[in-house]
Amino acid sequence: MNSINRRSVLLAGLGAAGTGALAACGGSSGDADNTPALVKPSDPAVAAAEKKRTSTGKVHKLTLTAAPAMVELGGGVMARSWVFGGRAPGKELRVSAGDTVAAELSNQLPNKTATSIHWHGLALRNDMDGVPPATQTAVRAGSTFTYRFIADTPGTYFFHPHVGVQLDRGLYAPLIVEDPKEPLSYDDEWVVVLDDWVDGVTGTPDEVFAELRQGMGGMDMGGHDMSGMGGMDMSGDEGGASASPSSSGDGMSMKFMLMGADSELLGGDAGDVKYAYHLINGRVPADPDAYTGKPGRRIRLRIINAGGDTAYRVALGGHSMTITHTDGFPVEHQRTDALLIGMGERYDVLVTLADGVFPLVALAEGKNATGLALVRTGSGRAPKATVRPKELDGTIVTASKLRAADDVGLSPKKADRALRMELTGGMTKYNWAINGKAFDMSDPTAAPLMVEEGQRVRLDFVNRTSMWHPMHLHGHTYQLGSSGPRKDTAIVLPKKKLTVVFDADNPGQWMLHCHNAYHGEAGMMALVAYRA
Repeated sequence: MNSINRRSVLLAGLGAAGTGALAACGGSSGDADNTPALVKPSDPAVAAAEKKRTSTGKVHKLTLTAAPAMVELGGGVMARSWVFGGRAPGKELRVSAGDTVAAELSNQLPNKTATSIHWHGLALRNDMDGVPPATQTAVRAGSTFTYRFIADTPGTYFFHPHVGVQLDRGLYAPLIVEDPKEPLSYDDEWVVVLDDWVDGVTGTPDEVFAELRQGMGGMDMGGHDMSGMGGMDMSGDEGGASASPSSSGDGMSMKFMLMGADSELLGGDAGDVKYAYHLINGRVPADPDAYTGKPGRRIRLRIINAGGDTAYRVALGGHSMTITHTDGFPVEHQRTDALLIGMGERYDVLVTLADGVFPLVALAEGKNATGLALVRTGSGRAPKATVRPKELDGTIVTASKLRAADDVGLSPKKADRALRMELTGGMTKYNWAINGKAFDMSDPTAAPLMVEEGQRVRLDFVNRTSMWHPMHLHGHTYQLGSSGPRKDTAIVLPKKKLTVVFDADNPGQWMLHCHNAYHGEAGMMALVAYRA
């Protein structure tokens, strides 16, 4: 299996030797067929927006080297993957709001593989968003590119590539932007990164995607009947057409596809990829990461889902949690036993520690598997790797149950622009798309969703599929409904509609896509572009 997918090949050809800088590409100047002129990442409007951001003047310089490495996942489990700085997750980057990040990406990936870094959740300058070829040319193997931007919004973020399905390798790390006027009172922090892991254990993400792209019609089911597949809806938007499993063995075998993953919380099909492990902070449940503290101390957990295809139900055994933030923005505090976190989402919670040894469990929603970490505040035996604390089945909070804190809610205003995003496709042909059209990364400005600076924009996500989708908007945060939380990534349940609003205050060209790594790569993306 060639590990370089079609987009990696395309992007490698776009790169200029020794640089990832974007020249004239990534925009349209208008032409005879009335294509509107778009704000390009290199336009003065982008630099002007950056100048408006409050800066402390402090610069954090670092080098992020993307390279192959043998990663130890705990318990003797070794995985050959691609990582930043030889470890997964990569080393946490922590800055204060208003500081400037100057991060040099050194691409040492094999097979002439191009890459980039997307700073997930940050409303930063458009030319530093890390999305080839829309906002920059890809960083070629053996070359470097420096991302330089002001991180002016406090919160819990992370960074990862935006090329092919590299997100599902080990190329990710937390980014914490501290609030110099932090209103919360707590004694300590623990950053908790969740991930579903296949790379270098059972295969590669490129091999996973190649299998999925065959669609269910091309799969070899070994003669099995398809009626026992739980939440798997084969029809998608294809008029009820069923797949034709091959009993003769001439179809593609199912090495990576997970059948029967079903979740009431997610409205049915919970996910489609069979992962070898579910990790917390890069560790398998048999040899978990551990936080050591003292009883009675209040800690802030910053929880990040860096996974490719898995939502997690998260609970800390023997404790309740108070949710304070989601996707970096404060919410009205809400106590819960557990929370649901989709790919790309982040939640901050406060916990007052009890005395003993407690399991922090990330249940892979609908997949009958878990990630595990431990909290130690006293003596006691560690729970088994398969522990399922009762809190997982207690009160479960999802984003729809939260309200934005008063100081971050958007002011009431009629939308100037409404955009309808029909989420389409299905497993039969693996044809995930927005408004019935798969995004063409080789021509990103072909059919942009147009907005103008200063507009209040309403997005209506209408999920026509039988699967949930975590929809992520770059460069902005939107509000769920009229009083819901401010987020940049939100779960849209199957056959449901989710309405969000945002203010167009960050000019440029911005991706809007499903943060399921495989759905996005298949084409469930769109470009939100500012009119020049």
